[in-house]
Amino acid sequence: MPKMKTKSGAAKRFKAQGSGGIKRTKAFLRHILTKKSTKRKRNMRGMTQVDPSNIKSVRAMLPYA
Repeated sequence: MPKMKTKSGAAKRFKAQGSGGIKRTKAFLRHILTKKSTKRKRNMRGMTQVDPSNIKSVRAMLPYA
């Protein structure tokens, strides 16, 4: 059987963790930042877990993660 291809866009956005979870960056921090409060922008930094309802589809895009 041939190798499965990883979706390159997903590979840039998601990382698998040793515990089995998948981490992602938070959204809404790219532009139109003037109307967002400092607290809101600070809380959007860093990584968070992918929601359990989306894990199945993310794993399909990352077959070797």
